[in-house]
Amino acid sequence: MIKIIFEPHGTTTDNEKHLASGLYDVELSELGVQQAKELGERHKDEEFDAIFCSDLQRSYKTAEIAFGNKYPIIRDKRLNECDYGDLTQHPSGEVDAEKIKRVNEPFPNGESYKQASERMRNFLEDLLKEYDEKRIMIIGHRATQYGLERWINGVTIEDSVRNHENWKWQPGWTYELKEIKN
Repeated sequence: MIKIIFEPHGTTTDNEKHLASGLYDVELSELGVQQAKELGERHKDEEFDAIFCSDLQRSYKTAEIAFGNKYPIIRDKRLNECDYGDLTQHPSGEVDAEKIKRVNEPFPNGESYKQASERMRNFLEDLLKEYDEKRIMIIGHRATQYGLERWINGVTIEDSVRNHENWKWQPGWTYELKEIKN
């Protein structure tokens, strides 16, 4: 069993402008930098075997600010946000209205949440091979968490997308990966 602590990346300048970043490599805002420092402080007395993050700077810089070189920080593009394609950096409200339609059908010139979830499945399969009996952190995006919910807790992507407004921010979500659910 792998113990996973999931934390979202810090606030970005796009978040503050109410823009949906998708794969756009936007930087952390001043608030995001502060949140990253607070993340490190919250977990200062905990031990991790590795910190995984996407290869988007809002994710890996959150990890670097929070933990420095205390743990291996491993970038993996399979943890990236969903590719919003032509809707990248459009107003968040516009993209949010499209999300339920994009569970199976890709965003125009982008990907679907199902495709993003398959990336997560592949990542979790590798994690099971390499990190069994370990404790890790994943610093990621909404699509990252949809994948965790899908493959660990058996929550459908549709339910995650429909109910994401009900997910309140909290200081980390804990997952126990024993097997990948179908």
